[in-house]
Amino acid sequence: VTGAVSEFNGLTEISTSAGGWKELAGPAEPVQPATVDFPMGQPQRESLEGMLLLPEGDYTITNNYTTNQYAEIGLAAGDTPLPTPTNVARPGSAAYTETIADNARRLVTLDDGASLNFMSAANQGTPLPWLTADNEVRVGAPVGFEDPVVLDYRNNAWKLQPTQQLVAGGDEPVSIGNTRTAAPEPVGGGVKLGTFNVLNYFSTTGEDFTGGTCSYYRDRAGNNITVNSCTNNGPRGAADAANLARQQAKIVSAINTLDADVVSLEEIENSAAVGLDDRDDALRTLTEALNEAAGEQRWAFVPTPAEVPEGEDVIRTAFIYQPGVVETIGASRILIGASAFDNAREPLGQTFRPVGGSADDDFVVIVNHFKSKGSGSGADADQGDGQGGSNYSRTLQAHALVDFADELKAAAGTNTVFLTGDFNAYNEEDPVQIIEDAGYVNVPRELTDKETYQFDGKVGSLDHVFASTVGFKKVTGADIWNINAYESLAREYSRYNYNVTDFYRPDPYRASDHDPEIVGFDPGPLASSVEVTSWTPAGTGPYRNPPVLRAEVSADLAVDAGVVKVYDAGVLIGTADVVDGVAVVSLEGFRGAGRHTLHVVYSGAEDISGSSTTYRTPPGK
Repeated sequence: VTGAVSEFNGLTEISTSAGGWKELAGPAEPVQPATVDFPMGQPQRESLEGMLLLPEGDYTITNNYTTNQYAEIGLAAGDTPLPTPTNVARPGSAAYTETIADNARRLVTLDDGASLNFMSAANQGTPLPWLTADNEVRVGAPVGFEDPVVLDYRNNAWKLQPTQQLVAGGDEPVSIGNTRTAAPEPVGGGVKLGTFNVLNYFSTTGEDFTGGTCSYYRDRAGNNITVNSCTNNGPRGAADAANLARQQAKIVSAINTLDADVVSLEEIENSAAVGLDDRDDALRTLTEALNEAAGEQRWAFVPTPAEVPEGEDVIRTAFIYQPGVVETIGASRILIGASAFDNAREPLGQTFRPVGGSADDDFVVIVNHFKSKGSGSGADADQGDGQGGSNYSRTLQAHALVDFADELKAAAGTNTVFLTGDFNAYNEEDPVQIIEDAGYVNVPRELTDKETYQFDGKVGSLDHVFASTVGFKKVTGADIWNINAYESLAREYSRYNYNVTDFYRPDPYRASDHDPEIVGFDPGPLASSVEVTSWTPAGTGPYRNPPVLRAEVSADLAVDAGVVKVYDAGVLIGTADVVDGVAVVSLEGFRGAGRHTLHVVYSGAEDISGSSTTYRTPPGK
């Protein structure tokens, strides 16, 4: 082929005319693929454009958002998906900039050798390639190349094309691993705490809404599936009862399998805001569905507080819990009068106690749903540092939450506090830093390597469970159950019958777009122990120093407060504060020769229980 070489939107092309083609006599030698490793920079990619390649090394799915539309799969070189930069580095930092550059080097898109839009009416009757009803194609799944592909550039992305158009059931050039889990990892503990964004669960469907009119997203047969928008701030969920049943089945399967004892919910319908008398109508509907599926009265919900803010959003937060494991102490309370939440959902708090427990076992949970990243103006305008719009509002909300938590823990008389929910802020962003600086620990980040959300082909956590210092010392384990964010959108109820292949299953997978988190902990005072580790005898001479006893105090984690007291025959002879788990006690009151049996007592700080041991001094004077 001969002709003029040019670039068309980054794709190198040759324009030829009649006579510009020459057919070679006889069979040509087969093209041998170049073996290459990603990541690679732009110059190397340009040098390989249009060539047959056999990629080597490890690859991981990092983006399946458009797999059900354009049959594309974003791949990251290496064994992990691409991270959201502000999930791993402070916004605007050198590490943040380097993460962006590294993501660009690692990314390449596996395509299907065609430019079909499978969500257009003309192509919805064509079965999707890559995806089947029962395979996975999940973010985080390993990918291995078995056949050569062609390196291509189009739509502003480097792509790997099969040597012929891929069709459903066709010979795929790669193998894709399976990474689904049937349940979360065990987290231990006497109580399990979960959080779940239920993606606009509205028991009021668009068809039911009488306060206005709604428009809809439709399937390939023209049936209404989900609400697009409604006048008068109407519902945002399912279009009708049939679609609500599909949505509800997946959420119920997910929550019953998660099996946490307390679950905070986000994006559930505020029934009062859509015209119903009972603010808890949707919450009650979901609880009844959970119990029906469980075959027992496993779940109860926390009723609406006596006082709620005016002008609430149509989505809200809520709690469900297992009354066989925990009970509520007092009424729930929602933050009232905080201007920081004028554009978001106010925090909702509740004190819980294990069934049969005492006030020493009480713990407070506060569920949150901060302002989203999608919009903002003025101080809330996107600053270009990776934190998105409305970050200023989220910082104000973080400060207000910390103050609210101080009020609730004082009222409950406990230092065991958990802040849960969808904070719309990644791990290294300002709102999370504010909460951590106030003494809270981001539990799943400390104890797992998983994330809760996928956006733009990158993964990070918008959802969190923060524990107070004392609460974290009681934690026994944590997990993020990746059933939603890593799954293809084709499996969501909102994409029912969008393609001729039926992807819907009434299982947990793609019940929402956020992944649930679960944390196990043991309520009640921390069990501590005290151990004498050394004894320094008294010095000699008329002004001799008193003996010194060194005691170590532990309560699973290092104890940073409290007091150790030493008694001899019931007489206090020395006391010292515990610092970094150690108390060095100067025994000013120690008297007498010979061996003494000392009673060494640790008095706990906050929710750490006291403990004691006996110690016999060494023989001698």
